[in-house]
Amino acid sequence: MTTKKRNLFVTTALPYANGAFHMGHIMEYIQADIWVRHERMCGNAVHFVGADDAHGAPIMIAAQKKGITPQQFVAEIAAGRKEYLDGFHIEFDHWHCTDSPENTELSQDIYKRLKAAGLIYTKEIEQFYDTAKGMFLADRFIKGTCPKCGAEDQYGDSCEKCGAVYSPTELIDPKSALSGTTPVMKTSTHYFFKLSDPKAVQFLKEWTVGNGADGLPRVQSEVLAKDEEWLAEGNLNDWDISRDAPYFGIEIPDAPGKYFYVWLDAPIGYLASFKGYCAKKGLDFEAELTREDTEQIHFIGKDIIYFHTLFWPAMLHFAGKPFRVPDHVNVHGFMTVNGAKMSKSRGTGISPLDYLKLGMNAEWLRYYLAAKLNSCVEDVDFTKTAFEARVNSDLIGKYVNIASRAAGFIFKRFEGRVSDEAMKDAVIETLREAAPEIQDAYEKREYARAVRRIMELADVVNEFVDREKPWELAKDAARAADLQRVASVALEGFRLLTLYLKPVLPATAKRVEAFLNCGELMWDSVATPLSSANPINKYEHLMGRVDRVKQLDALLPEVAPEAPASQPKAEKPAKPAKAAAPAKNVDPDAPGGQKIADVCTIDDFVKVDLRVARIVKCEEVEGSDKLLRLELDLAEGRTRQVFSGIKAWYKPEDLVGRLVVMIANLAPRKMRFGVSEGMVLAASNAADKNAVYLIEPFEGAQPGMRLS
Repeated sequence: MTTKKRNLFVTTALPYANGAFHMGHIMEYIQADIWVRHERMCGNAVHFVGADDAHGAPIMIAAQKKGITPQQFVAEIAAGRKEYLDGFHIEFDHWHCTDSPENTELSQDIYKRLKAAGLIYTKEIEQFYDTAKGMFLADRFIKGTCPKCGAEDQYGDSCEKCGAVYSPTELIDPKSALSGTTPVMKTSTHYFFKLSDPKAVQFLKEWTVGNGADGLPRVQSEVLAKDEEWLAEGNLNDWDISRDAPYFGIEIPDAPGKYFYVWLDAPIGYLASFKGYCAKKGLDFEAELTREDTEQIHFIGKDIIYFHTLFWPAMLHFAGKPFRVPDHVNVHGFMTVNGAKMSKSRGTGISPLDYLKLGMNAEWLRYYLAAKLNSCVEDVDFTKTAFEARVNSDLIGKYVNIASRAAGFIFKRFEGRVSDEAMKDAVIETLREAAPEIQDAYEKREYARAVRRIMELADVVNEFVDREKPWELAKDAARAADLQRVASVALEGFRLLTLYLKPVLPATAKRVEAFLNCGELMWDSVATPLSSANPINKYEHLMGRVDRVKQLDALLPEVAPEAPASQPKAEKPAKPAKAAAPAKNVDPDAPGGQKIADVCTIDDFVKVDLRVARIVKCEEVEGSDKLLRLELDLAEGRTRQVFSGIKAWYKPEDLVGRLVVMIANLAPRKMRFGVSEGMVLAASNAADKNAVYLIEPFEGAQPGMRLS
């Protein structure tokens, strides 16, 4: 990575101001916020701005229904943003609105520049008109069947299923989403941006395969593949940028009664927000945009790739200076729940405010998302079991536990002073050496890789503490120096882990900085260890465990699974049968020495998530005659710890590398030796327990595959 300081202009997609934030917004903002915090820890200047996307027919109509102006409607929505952003520790430098003087000025200026470049033209078009409402219909108020893939209930500008972009007139069986009537065709003059112009196409072909100022590709490979489809000969359409009155938006300066379509002025809202921020901070807006070291970075979802990687860069390029094309458009997938699209009606919707009102720590979610996010365009799935394991096993069991195990000894026995000599320990050197790798992972938005490495380092510290047993050293006054050394190594390890987790856990990091009296943690703080000259303060509780019943089950209540499509759906879902307890009585004459258990329903069976896993590490458990400690790779981006009572039948070295079947959604169990995060399956004869056989998948199975 370069050591040259950067000047970063960073944005997230503008939320449409017709409703509160949903969890998809929060995921995107957290992803961007983590990256921004990392950059600031590098000492870079970051201008992180957002805004409400305020224009368009939907807001105009929603305001009419409430009997207020569109401006009042937007103001009511905007007033609720702070609660969400503060609640999840998302720190924008400035939050603006596209219905602003800055956006009006910039939108009209860019339009004039594009027109002067010969990229704006008009033509008479037939457009859908709702006679019941007396207005032309915006694309989003027309629904029908996609002309490309046949998906029903799609909007008039693009298909959510196949990603096709088209004209509303191409829809099959179109209907007005406002009145439900079939709209009629009516002629109107519209303004178009000539995206299909050869010079625009050539520019985009070069821009999409280029690199940003940091030398990394401007767009991800998945995005580039989609862009290249659109850029193929004849596939790129000119863009209709005008709408007829009545419309809530910005007037086209030389066309009375015409307004910019929201998708023209919405991305310009990034610049408007930056301009408002510059005015607030006393910065020169144009000078900031034209600085050689300025980089323009956007974080968006995969559903708006077309607008941000084709339409937006072309607008900026042909508008000319001071405007600059994006250095990066970072695209993420959707957030799903149990593998399904979030939906309240289906029981898979998560309200960000409900999450906070249930007393759930915002940093639990930040950590969970970070542990799953990477630089690819992949969906991020939320499951209660995985969330519980991430929080209770990783954050509490591995990370916070280190401070609670060591701080008391230093504070009470040594007046809060660590051993300076202990700062040279090999364990600490191991953690320090990992800093460039973790920093690089954050830089490239490979958060899952960063978190995985950090938890591996937490294991190193915990193994050191388990091996040195400070609680035993504390019993012997003659070994006080050893106790101070061990506790000091653990606390310095905790400081480094906190530094590495700071972009993800900013509130916890701030409390740790005060507790350890170590100053503000930055990336160059890696080489500045704790010192006896700065005694630590008393340790206070940092973070609690998630409560499965009171919090997770309340956030996301269980719903009965839908009946298979081939079977008639019952009017009311049957009450799931109570799971049968394993038979206690041995019957030598029965298969396997045990009677077949009571009948279960398919609903009972599907609750058990059986997955293929690979044993990557196996070792005996000190103090146990029965247990082996397994580390299992389930293709989650991390390993799981499972304790299994198979020591009498298997040697640890014989199991490493083998595939097994495990119950992946079993609630974590706290044992004397640690937390067990699942169960491996084995077969035995209840009447003759001289042998136990692990269930091994057939050749070709891979970790993460589900058994069904």
